[in-house]
Order: sequence, then C-alpha cells, then structure tokens
Amino acid sequence: MAMEWSLKSGEYLGDISALCFVPLPPHLSSFPFLLAGTGSEILLYNVQEGKLLGSFHVFEGIRVHGIGCSPEFTSIHGVVNEGLSSSLIFKIVVFGERKVKLFRLQLGLNLGCDEFQLNACKIELELINLLPKFGHWVLDVCFLKEDKVTSESNGSSYLAVGISNNSVCLWDMLKSTIVLEVSYPERTLLYSMRLWGDSVKALRVASGTIYNEVIVWKLLPQDHTSLYSDSMKEPEMVSISSCSNTKFNDQQYAATCMSKLAGHEGSIFRIAWSSDGLKLMSVSDDRSARLWTVDPDGIYSDDHIVVSGSDSSSVILFGHNARIWDCFFADSLIVTVGEDCTCRLWSLDGKELMMIKEHVGRGIWRCAYDPTSSLLITAGFDSAVKVHLLNASYPHGSNVRNGASEDFNSRKEIFTISAPSFSDQYGLTDSKSEYVRCLHFPREDTLYVATNHGYLHHVQLTDPGNVRWTNLLRVSVEGPIVCMDILPEKANDLSMKIQDWIAVGDGKGNVTIISVHAGVGTPKVALLFTWSAGLERQLLGTYWCQSLGHRYVFTADPRGILKLWRIVDPSLSNDGEIIQNKKASLLAEFKSSFGTRILCLDAKPDEEVLVCGDQRGNLLVFPFSKSLLLDTSIASEVNISPLNHFKGAHGISSVASMVIAKSSFNQVQIRSNGADGCICHFKYDRDWKTLEFTGMKQVKELSLIQSVSADPNSDEDLSGGNYAIGFASADFIVWNLVNETKVTQIPCGGWRRPHSYYLGDVPEIHNCFAYVKDQTIHIHRLWLPTSKLFPSILHMQYHGREIHSLCFVSHVSETYTNGSSNHSNRLSCIATGCEDGTVRLTRYTPDSECLFPSKLLGEHVGSSAVRSISFVSKIYSAAVDQTHMTQECRSSVDDRDNQLLLISVGAKRVLTSWLLQNGSADKEKTLVNDLLVKAENRSKPQSKTFSSMSFQWLSTDMPSRFSSTHKGGKGPQGSVEVGENASNNGSGAPSGSLFSENCELEVRSDILDKNENDWRYMAVTAFLVKGADCRLTVCFIVVACSDTALTLRALLLPYRLWFDVAVLVPQTSPVLALQHVVVPIHTSSKHTLPMRNAYIVVSGSTDGNVTFWDLTGSVEGFMQRVSKLQPEKFIDSQKRPRTGRGSQGGRWWRSLGNESSKTIPKCTMDTVNATSEATNGHSTGTNEASAASSELGSDPVNSAPVSLQSVDATTLTSIAHTDNSLSNIYEVPPFHVLKKVHQSGVNCLHLSHINDSQNSECASAYCVLSGGDDQALHCLTFTLAMPHTDCASESNKYSGSTNNVMDRGYRIKILSRDSIASSHTSAVKGVWTDGTWSFTTGLDQRVRCWHCNGQGKLTEHGHVVLSVPEPETLDAVASGRNEYQIAVAGRGMQMMLYKLPDSQLNNYARSDRISVSPEILW
Repeated sequence: MAMEWSLKSGEYLGDISALCFVPLPPHLSSFPFLLAGTGSEILLYNVQEGKLLGSFHVFEGIRVHGIGCSPEFTSIHGVVNEGLSSSLIFKIVVFGERKVKLFRLQLGLNLGCDEFQLNACKIELELINLLPKFGHWVLDVCFLKEDKVTSESNGSSYLAVGISNNSVCLWDMLKSTIVLEVSYPERTLLYSMRLWGDSVKALRVASGTIYNEVIVWKLLPQDHTSLYSDSMKEPEMVSISSCSNTKFNDQQYAATCMSKLAGHEGSIFRIAWSSDGLKLMSVSDDRSARLWTVDPDGIYSDDHIVVSGSDSSSVILFGHNARIWDCFFADSLIVTVGEDCTCRLWSLDGKELMMIKEHVGRGIWRCAYDPTSSLLITAGFDSAVKVHLLNASYPHGSNVRNGASEDFNSRKEIFTISAPSFSDQYGLTDSKSEYVRCLHFPREDTLYVATNHGYLHHVQLTDPGNVRWTNLLRVSVEGPIVCMDILPEKANDLSMKIQDWIAVGDGKGNVTIISVHAGVGTPKVALLFTWSAGLERQLLGTYWCQSLGHRYVFTADPRGILKLWRIVDPSLSNDGEIIQNKKASLLAEFKSSFGTRILCLDAKPDEEVLVCGDQRGNLLVFPFSKSLLLDTSIASEVNISPLNHFKGAHGISSVASMVIAKSSFNQVQIRSNGADGCICHFKYDRDWKTLEFTGMKQVKELSLIQSVSADPNSDEDLSGGNYAIGFASADFIVWNLVNETKVTQIPCGGWRRPHSYYLGDVPEIHNCFAYVKDQTIHIHRLWLPTSKLFPSILHMQYHGREIHSLCFVSHVSETYTNGSSNHSNRLSCIATGCEDGTVRLTRYTPDSECLFPSKLLGEHVGSSAVRSISFVSKIYSAAVDQTHMTQECRSSVDDRDNQLLLISVGAKRVLTSWLLQNGSADKEKTLVNDLLVKAENRSKPQSKTFSSMSFQWLSTDMPSRFSSTHKGGKGPQGSVEVGENASNNGSGAPSGSLFSENCELEVRSDILDKNENDWRYMAVTAFLVKGADCRLTVCFIVVACSDTALTLRALLLPYRLWFDVAVLVPQTSPVLALQHVVVPIHTSSKHTLPMRNAYIVVSGSTDGNVTFWDLTGSVEGFMQRVSKLQPEKFIDSQKRPRTGRGSQGGRWWRSLGNESSKTIPKCTMDTVNATSEATNGHSTGTNEASAASSELGSDPVNSAPVSLQSVDATTLTSIAHTDNSLSNIYEVPPFHVLKKVHQSGVNCLHLSHINDSQNSECASAYCVLSGGDDQALHCLTFTLAMPHTDCASESNKYSGSTNNVMDRGYRIKILSRDSIASSHTSAVKGVWTDGTWSFTTGLDQRVRCWHCNGQGKLTEHGHVVLSVPEPETLDAVASGRNEYQIAVAGRGMQMMLYKLPDSQLNNYARSDRISVSPEILW
C-alpha cells in the first residue's frame, strides 16, 4: 500500500544572502520590485507597498547565493473582467553552490482605469532551464546579447556564468546548451568574481583571488590574440588561454589579462563595476574599499598588463571596523556594508557621507541601490531587509553622520524662534533676565511657552517662515512660573474650535487654570481661575489626568504630598473672568510613605486606584473611589494613605511616566518608565491589595524613557507599546520597539533643558521636538501630509547570530475556530535563544505558511549566549503539611495566580526567567483570525498581532564575581555543605559556614574561581509546583553546567527569590540534555485522584550515559519548609531585581545586602533558608554548626532582600529552633544509569508519555529518544509504576511532624530498546517524540520522520532537506490528529509540517506494548 504521508518544509527565517531589483515600467511605478534570497527560497516584494508578493522554493538543500534579472522584459496586454490587465515577463537566474536555474517570472497586473496604479498582482515563477552541475561553485551570472542582434532576437540570448576556478561558461538560453568555456590560464581559487558587459565582445571579468589581488581579464577572439602575440616583444607578459570548448560563432576565444590590481592586505570578498565598465571597486578582509581605474585597451600597453603597489588604486576608503562584505558602485555614490553591521555611503573622492546602523549580529551581507529611485536596500544575518529612501541629491554636499532614519531629512523643518520680548535682551543673562521655563506641544502646529517672568505665550507654527506669537496673559507677577501641564481637547460646539486647558504653578504656591480657545483666528482666553495651592516654593508640579478631564487637577510638593482639586464649573463664569470669590475644592491629600516628590501619576476611577511615581524610583498605589469625585462637600483636611507601594521600581532613578490598564480577574496592570532606561510592568490585585512586579524590558539605546507610545489601533494594551521616547546622553531619541530601529535622533543637550515633543500616529513621518538653548527655541518638525509610511523594513528582523535552543510555547499553540469559514486555525508561538544573548518570540500559522513578526523579549545579562530554553506550562500541586497553614493561606485561589514561565540559561552561568503576559481568550481568537486574513493577503503583519500575549523579563540569577557552580566537597558525614548562593550574598560566607573551617574547600574554590568565566549552563528543564492551599508558587529548575555540576534550584514566586535545593551526584561528565516527567501517585488503589507527584529527571551526558534521577524528596521537603515558614508573612518582595545598568542602583543594592546580612540574627537567617530535610534516600548533613547554604532573601544581586520591618524576631527565632535542617542541601544520587547508550556524547534527548490503556492505573509508560555525536538514535520505552500510599508502612508515611517522606519503591520496567547506528550521516542535534512519531535532525541538514511500532522499533518514513545550515536544535508540537508542526533552528529557523491522512491512521495505530517481555530494573 502506498504511503500517503506528507512532510513539507515551510518558511525559513534566516540570513538574506542575495538581493536583486526587478525594474518596472515608469508609468506603473517609480520604484522597482525586489527579489531577496534566503535559504533555498527567493522572496518577491513590492517595495513601495511593503508587501510580500510571493515566496518560491528554488533549490533543495542548497542556499541561494545570487540572483540576476534580465534588463529587458516582455509586456502582454489584455482585458480581464472589464478591466485593463498587463503581464510583465522577466528572465530570472538563481544560483547557489554549483547549480544555476533559469526562471520566467510573470507579473500579472490589474491596472486602475483612472490612473496607472498597482492594485493587484498575480505572480508566477516557471522553470525554463536547469543548467548542468558545474565542477566548482558559481560566483556570478550575467545576461548577454548576441554581438549582432537579429530582428527575431531583440533580448538577452546568452547567460554568462562565472566559476570559482576563474573560468567563464556561456549558456545558450535558446538551445539550452553550453556553447563556450574559457578559463584563465593561471590556476587560482577565487573568493569573488563580477562580470560586466552586455555581449560576449564587451564581457569583462574581475576576479578576487586568495592572493589578495584582483585579476581583470576579458574574452578575445583567437586570431586577435595571435596578432597581438606576434607584435609583442615580450609575449610571456601576455596571458592567453584556450580550452577544448572555446569556439563560439565560428571563432576561437581565449582569456586575455587586462591587469592585476594589488594593494589589499586581505581576501577580496566582493567586486562591483561602474555602469560604464571603466572603474571597479573591491572590498576586502582588511576593512578597506578601493577604487580602481581600468583601461579597456590596457592589453596593448606593457604598463597596464600588471599593476601593483600602493598607487594602483586612486581612492582608498577606510571607516569600517570589521570586514566589508558587499559594495555598490553608482555614478555619484558608493555604498559599502560590513561585518560591523553598518552601511556607509561615500562620495567618489572617498569622503564618508553617511553611516547607517540598523542591523544586528554578524553583519550586513548584501546591499542594493537603485539610482533611478534613490532606493537603498540592506540585508544581513539578522534576516532583516531594510529600506532607505535617500534624497536624490543626497551625495552632493551632505555631511550627516550616524543617522538612523535620514530618508525624510530633506523634508524635515528645522528652525528657531524667539519671543518678541527676548529681542531687547543682549549679552549674558542675569537674575532679572527673562528666559523660557516651560514648553508644551498640544499639537504639531501649536506651542505654549511659559517664562520666568510669568508670561504665557501661544505660538502658531503653521509655517516656519511666518511664526505668530500671541501673549495670552501674565500669570504671575509675584513669582516665576515653575511648572505647566496641558490637557488638549475638542470643543463640543459645531465650530469645532480647539480648547486647551492649561495648569500653571508659580513660585508663590499659586495655581492658575487657563482655558484657551484656539484653532481659527487669534487664540482667546476663555477662563482664568487662580487659587493658592501651597506655601511659597512648595509647589513643584501640576498634573492633569486624561481619565478625569478638565474638572480635576493634581498638585505636588517636595514632601511627597499630592493634592486633588476640583475646579469650579466653567459654565458659571464669563469668558476671560478671573474668579477670586470662589475657592477650588480640595478633595483629598495623598501622602507618600517615602516623603519624596511625585513626578507622574495616572488614575482610573472605574478601577478605584491612583498610581504615582516619585523622584527616587518608587511606585505608590492609593485608593481612588468614585465617591471621592462626586463628593460636593469641602473637607478641611483629607488624608489618604497608600494601599501598597513598590520601593525602587526604577532603582534610584526617577519615574518618568506611567499608564494603568484593566486586566481580568479584578486585577490592574501598570506600566512605568523611568530614568534607568527600563519599562517595568506591575500587577495590582484589588482583592489581595498586593502590588507585584511582573516583568521588565530594558531599552539599551535609551538612558531615560519619558514615555511609551502604544499602538493607536490597540485597546490600551500595556504590552502593545510600539515606540519608546526618551534621551540617550545629550540626544533626544524615538525608538521603534517592534523593529528595533531608531526613528529619529536630535542632539539637544540633554533632558534637563526645557523641551517638549509631540508624536502622531506614525512617528516616522509625524514627529515634533522643541528645546531651548541660549534663549532660543529650536524646533525640529517632520509632519508629512500623508499617513502612509514608506516601509522601512520588508523582512522581519530576527536573531543576528546562531540559535542554540528553541521550544514551542504550548499555551498558545491551540486550535481556534473561524466562524466564517468553520475551519481550524492553528497558531503557534516559538521561543528561541541565541548566541548573542537575545530571546525572541515568533508566531507561526501553518495554514498560511507564514511567520509573523518576531518579538524581542530581551537579552541575558552581559549579552551572554543562550544555550538552552524551556517553557513551563503546567502547575502541579504539592502535598504539604496543612497544620502549619493559616486560614488566609487555605483560602481558595483562582487561576489568575497561575504563572507560566520561560526559563533560559547560558554562558556565564546566567539563569533568566520570563513571565507570560497573556490577554483574554476572546481577544486572542480575534487576533488569530485577523492574522490569517493578513496572511492570505500576503501583507506585512502589523505590530498589533503581539498585543495579546508576550513574555516579560521577571528575574535573573547569576553567580557573583567569586563563586563556583561546584557546591563544595563532602564533610565528615559525607554531606554537601556549601551551596552556590553562599557566596552570592555579596557579604562573604555566611556565619558559621565551612569557608572558615575547611581549608581544603577553600583551596578548591580558589582554583575554580580562576576559570569561572569558562563555565556555562548547557541544559535546563523546569516545572512549577504550588502548595495545595497557598498562594506561594515555586519553579524548580534543574540546570547543568559545563563543569559537570547538575543542580536543582528553586525560584519562589511572586517574591523572585532564588535558592539551591539539591546537587545531583555523582556526575563526572557534563550534561548536554535534560528532560523531566511528573508522575502522579494515587492515595489508594480504589481512588484515581492523585494526591502526590513523583518528579523524575532524565539526563544525557558527554560520556554517552542516560541517567535517571528522583527529585521527589527534595521537592516535597522544600515545599514543606516553605509552607511552614509562610514567607509571605515576613518577606518584603516589593523591590525590583537589579538591572545591572551601571548607576541604576548597583551600589544601593550592594549596601542593602551588606546591611541585611549584618542586621538579621544568625538564627533568623538559618530559618529563612532555601533547602529542606534530606529524606527518601537523599543524604544530608548532620553537622548543626554548618550554616545556611542559600539564605532566603540573602542574594541582594538577583533577589529582593529581607524586609526587617515586617519580621517578628521572636517568631522567627522560635521557628529556627524547631527546624535546623534548612541549612542543608540535598545530595541526590541517580536511581538508574544506562551506560554507553551512545559511543560519544548525548547531544539531545526527549521524553514523552505514552497512552497505554493496558497498563495498570498506577503504572505510566514513557518513551525516551536520544541522539548523539555517533550519528545514532536510541529509543527506550519503559513503565514507571508508583506505589499506593496505603501500602506504605506507617513509619514512611508523609507526616508534618517529621521530616520523612514516603519510601520510593518505584517499579521500573524496560519494555523495549532500539538503536539505529547511522540514523543521520552526521551528528544528531535534535530529537522529539510523542511515543508514536519521532522527528530528528542533524548536521547533515536533514529532518527525518520515524514511526515507532508496537515493539518499540523505529522505522524511517521519509526526510526533507533543510535550508538551515548547521542545525542545532529541534522541537515539535501536535497541532491536530496526526498532524505536527516542527521547528528547526541553527543559523536561522525553519518550520515544517507533517500530516498523515485520516485514511492512514489505522495503519499506524500503536500495538499493545505488553506483548514485549519486560526487563525489570527496580
């Protein structure tokens, strides 16, 4: 029976290796289409619209190295559906390695009747010729015409192919045969070659050799070269070659050297010809670009046969900091791109005009420039294809450097203005001089200016040449204006006048409210209202709140008191009337617990919360009820205390702005931005009155973030921010958070100068910025009339280096139903970790075969490489002693406290956790359907697609400068006595530790510290455990280090505290792969509900062993101690983990750590510990003098220190005396080892549960699949039978009064073992299995599909060739019935889909496994 399975390769997301323009007729478009090569595919883009028109798979396992397009095209016109249609036909050549393919590209266009505009485009790519496989790699191709064009042939008839052995082949496209082969006589290997010419006679070849020189040669007829040889006095100086197939058009051709260009000190990577063929340019490994002049008749003169020396190049271009990969040579412009991720523009005299740096990673591979449209395209390793629309006159005299978005600079308005009263002031300013104190943009054409003399000006900026100043009024005569805030709003009348509400505070403590009617004619003051809001010099801020409108205003003083005022009803006053007989109503005073000036706020009456940020980085949450706003009585004194606070939310840096948005389950999301360059996320629970830190994004390009602009199409989703606005040093910057690009950068002198900005819906073309310098207001405004942005990025940006690990985020890999079409839409999310330390999240829908924009979650501390990543999606309940729980802890907890995590580990022993921020299910379904509609239209996905789900950085744990992953040696009792965090607390060893008692351990630690930077985490697996009736959740993480250490760690949530729990020993070889399984344990054979779980970890190491570890005792012991101590009672978690950003709180955190360690008594610190009693076969220390190896809250670097304010010393001391076992770390031995499963290291393994109905209810069947460097696959199936607790002896029952847990007594049975010696032709790097179907990948660049039958035997069912070079990892997820999505990553990532028809399901049904004779191990 023929198999009907399908293993289909999907989209590849990796480096862009080729670029080529497809020219369009001028009446259709002024911009060409773009062809981009990535992996084995070519992509066709409409550059002007920013749309992907089509993707085509052109090779099988071969990367596209170059693309060429014929300069001519054929146009076919017709009428389709009563509309004018046209088809443009191009010849496209694609080459990679030794293969060349010739295609016909047909663009079917529908043209509008009123104007010629591209409304629709139908794309077809048809293979014309497959050229024979060449003996060497192809370096370049060129379309040629016949030397004598006939009437029948008016286009390109031949294809010249340049080969890396310095030869050229001529392919006849009409006859489909090679008609000419000519080789250069000197045998040399080439790094690059570039062909120029439109005919055989004009063809010129420039070859970049491995000897750092450029050989320029051309083809000449044999008789011509013979005449030339006879006339030469030194014929040996002429290089002429011939071969067996050198006859073309009845003439013999030979290669004749024109010149040899020497001067580079490195390999020649790329060559570019000028349009006239008289000059060429070469770029090299030596970081230089050189311009050469080529004499077309140079062969007739001895002086030009060989050119050498420093004078051989007329211009040498230096500026790149690394190797230069590509270049382009236009008539008036030179473009170079290199490994330093920069694109540089040069004039022909060698002057650098511009530097663009928007790519990341290993560099920019390719560039393309269209002189007609001034369109510059760059593409590189990071998968991004970026577009720059240069000014046509840009190369002439422009000297802008370090620009990011210079495409619109020619249309940006840059001008200066000064108040009319300033013109009378000359010389230096003094105390009586007038100067600007405040600026504010309510709109792009309006600016309000307040001066120290109390004047308020309205400035109309409609035309830079006609600026109109209007002096509205003098607010204060007694004191200068100190602060100003503006609330713009539309008037309700039919005239649609614009109404601005202005709140001004002066030095005397007075607040003035001004209502200004603007828009048409001269601005007019409609309302003026003044009252005293504080003492002299005590009013520092006035703040409007958008949600409250113009009836309420806040004022702030330097002592942290925030006052809320109700303004008198404007309808009770006449225009321009100064109301003095009425007072503003003081509704409330909100007093900060920190006594620090409040800088920003946001209020939500519906949520009844007010959130404030102060000058020292603290956040405060106040109650804000609706009754407070509706109360008409004037209270003499109203004081409101905060409900909760978060100290140091932005370290010691000020909070710049914040936003509140409602979430589900009566929770409120809060986003704050600050002067530490970070965007922080918090969650306030209105029921529990808790304020929790839920994540952070660090924008490295900004040192201060003033605000984050959200997507105007989103519903104020906090995770949907698209632009970060702030400062970096002395520059104002708008940063695109989606594309990771710089929108604008304006040198202004820093944020301390008076300044203001205003952004439109599209900040790239709608932005204004004003700042004050030398009594002059400088204005930069770019406000184009269109709302359509010329696309700046065509292909999504991705990792810039190799990907080492990936995993499916299964929480959103679900099936949603589209009501209109009634079919399933499968959406998957893939998390990836890269060599550059970045972690990204990418969405994929197999129905549209489309990868949507990749979202950068963040990066590891110090950009340390990410080696392994794991998604923790399921939360298990732990059996804990309930006698020590309070009634509050036993209260019901709903699903809102479930925290799904992403764990990433890597170099420098960095362990990072990311918290899932997920939107509502209904919103997710709506977005999924929107995604598919956009995918069907092949349009560029919008940033809105990520607004419902993302991960935020939660916490990072890494060792201090002097520490080792070795947990110490064995003491006299054989126990592990020293943990990693013992040296992490920033204050040396804890009191009573063996650092002062065991000299041998000190010596060992010192030796390890010398090589501490060499250690890295290699693998990780994790699972979440929650106490049965407690809000505390613990993430247990098993992490393997390159120094052979295998450790069980714990992360306490929501407190973000890290602990060492156990060491898995003995482990003599580094572990490269980890998997875990949680097996339920039933209380009785009569009941099926599990009451406990067994936690089993499987590891694969470099010695070829597969080892099984039981962590049940360690996990249960730790949960028992934590639940008994109830850390929520005395731990202050309201402190953000340190970011490591230099001055942002580093010293403050260290001092806190030292203070806490010196203040808390030893008995208390022994109590608040990160380990538990060793039971269940785990050895523990009995030396009571040994101290805590990992103190709760004692790691000031990566977790919050213990709050002494909430600790009852008597209570903690009593708890400490009752439980001294917290100072021990488990030493967990393996309970079974499969030795030499692989002849070399186990690179990867995967463990899955098998649904076996014939097993007993207490036995679980599992399958372990492993792959190694020996190219082998090993498949093991086994059952793990757990005992019933009622069968255990009374002495081994779980009891809260003792430290013992139930004896293991597992029954392990091996059902089957199968090994395939040569599953791949190279090392196996990734495996996945569900017990029935398995998928593997290796360095042979193949993905293979295997079926496991009832006897546990693997049978290959097919393979597919990857576009990913050097694959490193694989993961898969079941997306339907016998349908799987597969992701493979290495140098890029590629998706694949495996599907088995329903008619074949019975043929591959799994047989009963019980028929196999089991091998009982334990």
